[in-house]
Amino acid sequence: MATLSVVHHSPHGHTRALADRIARGAESVPDVEVRLIEIRGDQVVQGRWSDEATMELLRRSDTIVFGAPTYMGSLSAVFKAFLEGAFHPFLGQEWKDKLAGGFTHSASQNGDKLFSLQQLAVFAAQMNMQWVSVGDSAGNNWTGGTVYDVNRLGSWLGVMGQSNVDEGPDAVGAHGDMVTAERYGSRLAELTARWVHGRAYRIQRHTLEDFREISARSAAEAKARIRAEDPRCTSM
Repeated sequence: MATLSVVHHSPHGHTRALADRIARGAESVPDVEVRLIEIRGDQVVQGRWSDEATMELLRRSDTIVFGAPTYMGSLSAVFKAFLEGAFHPFLGQEWKDKLAGGFTHSASQNGDKLFSLQQLAVFAAQMNMQWVSVGDSAGNNWTGGTVYDVNRLGSWLGVMGQSNVDEGPDAVGAHGDMVTAERYGSRLAELTARWVHGRAYRIQRHTLEDFREISARSAAEAKARIRAEDPRCTSM
């Protein structure tokens, strides 16, 4: 059994919602055990993060997916403390050749989320891990696109999520981001099974038309949810 861990920090629940959808996508792949591991502020004492149980779970993982909110153009301080807490696995190259991926969330459309993903990718490189890209084209970049498209923010290094400051993690506006996260989770799990067990792997390429159809289904799901939540919305 291959093991994929989604380790994340989520003070307000938005990043956790992305983590949950990545886990859901990964769980759709047979023979891959999925773990959700939350990094908490109370694990940081006098500026240093430490939790041996978490580190043991990660040591026994084949793939680690890292996620944290973007605050002030960078990863959250608590998650950065966790990354620094991986110094001993770094010294022993304990995570070498594990697969890695990443995701982040902010309220702003941009919010400098790319810098957070770059931080995660550089960390994974320092740990000698193998980084996995999103694998989907960009959505919401043509006249027929919508804010509910898959990969609507056009990120390839990792998954980006965005929610308005006055909305919770279940806001319908983030529907496309959640679909993107779920697709990323299944991609990561498929590659984990291939990496660990040598299982046959089919590259899932899509044409521009294929991907627009995928995004159209995502948009239709979001609009159906809006109508169900507010029957007065009849013009969508």
